[in-house]
Amino acid sequence: MNKLYIAERLKEVQDSICADLEKLDGDGKFKQDLWDREEGGGGRTRVIQGKVIEKGGVNFSAVHGPLSNKIAQALKIESGDFFASGVSIVLHPANPHVPIIHMNIRYFEMSNGTWWFGGGIDLTPHYVDPVLAGEFHRALKKVCDKHHHEYYTRFKKWADDYFYIRHRKETRGVGGIFFDRLNEETEGLTKEQLLAFILDVGYLFAPLYKTMVEPKRNLRFTEQQKQWQHIRRGRYAEFNLVYDKGTKFGLDTDGRIESILMSLPPMAEWLYDHHPSVGSMEAESLKWHQKEIDWIHH
Repeated sequence: MNKLYIAERLKEVQDSICADLEKLDGDGKFKQDLWDREEGGGGRTRVIQGKVIEKGGVNFSAVHGPLSNKIAQALKIESGDFFASGVSIVLHPANPHVPIIHMNIRYFEMSNGTWWFGGGIDLTPHYVDPVLAGEFHRALKKVCDKHHHEYYTRFKKWADDYFYIRHRKETRGVGGIFFDRLNEETEGLTKEQLLAFILDVGYLFAPLYKTMVEPKRNLRFTEQQKQWQHIRRGRYAEFNLVYDKGTKFGLDTDGRIESILMSLPPMAEWLYDHHPSVGSMEAESLKWHQKEIDWIHH
């Protein structure tokens, strides 16, 4: 199984998700932007602006070329030629009661034979609904358990630690799963088995997000709730610009800037020293932005 085969399977995931999201939105259609990377490779950036999804992107890329010394040092590997392919998704809904969602599944390979898979999926509600958060995590546990009985516990903790805004001392949302550098040596699984795992995560995305959207998509909201959405989007932008590894990798490899910054919301706010009123929906929601919550048994 070579890298081009893996890239083709990832392209199929992109196609499937885009078709399902157009049905879910009911109005918006994806616009596609094909691009080439001067150093090698390219991608398909697809963006949707619809009724449910105010701004969303489902991106595929397969890029290759010399790996810079800076990235090699950051990854703690030897320099050489690299190949990287993946699907990356961020959806910012119009209704503040509907959560933001992110997913990424990816494959990385060096010319010396080093390879690994990585990815993750996490949910960022503007207003945390513990019931839906529990459903979200149980669905992730089910797909993880299919491949390894330790994956959910291990990858859930990894997500808690990764999707953490350290300068705010709060999680980005209700977490999910995150994993990186999965290979035969670390997992005791073949490349085919690990590919099957990340593809299952990919094909879970659209039906899982539908279960998060349907109960909330027609709820009415106030101007105060819309402003809170913009404030929480600001937190999301802070994480992606300060901590996100994918953003850093894209910038350091001279990636296409429009695709790299696709994850940023269409509108966000930063109010000075803002604190929600005690007992408000906003204050209650913030109580859930912490690590190590057992969403499965909540």
